[in-house]
Amino acid sequence: MAILIDKNSKILVQGITGKSGLFHTQQCRDYGSQIVAGVTPGRGGIHVEGIPVFNTVAEAVHYTGATVSMIFVPPAGAADAILEACDAGLDLAVCITEGIPVRDMVLARAIQERSKTLLVGPNCPGVITPGQCKLGIMPGYIHKPGKIGVVSRSGTLTYEAVKQLSDMGLGQSTCVGIGGDPIIGMKFIDVLKKFNDDKDTEAVFMIGEIGGAAEEQAAEWIRDNMKKPVAAFIAGVTAPTGKRMGHAGAIITGGKGKAEDKIKTLQECGVVVSTSPTRMGEAMATALKK
Repeated sequence: MAILIDKNSKILVQGITGKSGLFHTQQCRDYGSQIVAGVTPGRGGIHVEGIPVFNTVAEAVHYTGATVSMIFVPPAGAADAILEACDAGLDLAVCITEGIPVRDMVLARAIQERSKTLLVGPNCPGVITPGQCKLGIMPGYIHKPGKIGVVSRSGTLTYEAVKQLSDMGLGQSTCVGIGGDPIIGMKFIDVLKKFNDDKDTEAVFMIGEIGGAAEEQAAEWIRDNMKKPVAAFIAGVTAPTGKRMGHAGAIITGGKGKAEDKIKTLQECGVVVSTSPTRMGEAMATALKK
């Protein structure tokens, strides 16, 4: 069992003819993902690496039956690419693009929320169901099939957590990188709900960071609703107030969004919090024993 994607997912790639888009398309296909189409306006009718390219998402969906989009469109056009995926009625759009203007995302998010399309990202590593389907830029070889769900704001820390889990024999059901921008699609709670309902996910590891209140909100939801063990790590304990750290959304402002506050709330809500990025696997193992 998996959430969001599995071996049967039919994927189109918006921005497939760009350097990054093509490279990661090939990586995903090599992993076993069903890449059925690409979309680049004005390039319709060609094939890249044997994959047909269409001018529009609607056209690609009509001819291939694609239900999921992976977006590698440059920042200036990425919000429009999200809206095109929504307009075509896709089940899921995963936007990898970093640097989309916040103003563009405010509008895109407002429209996307009224559509049937779920959005992961932007500025995220993607989604992977180990052994079945990879949709994004994560290194596939570190993931192992299993029953631990992973949800994270950080790309690099996701890879570190997954490697530790895999080395401990704790495979993953699905790993979701929700992205580190101020305006994103699925948030922690959205993904936690799906893991909570997934009969083959036994526990969840959550990775947060400074900025915003998403982790505190997730902690309270976990306390009130989660039926499965949760462990977590919060990045940015030493981050100074007012300085953006890595992600556009990772900034402490107005005295809010501090790592210590997030850690305290998570612990009060029953979540096992790792004290170090080198001990994330240990924290998950501890949570499983509770």
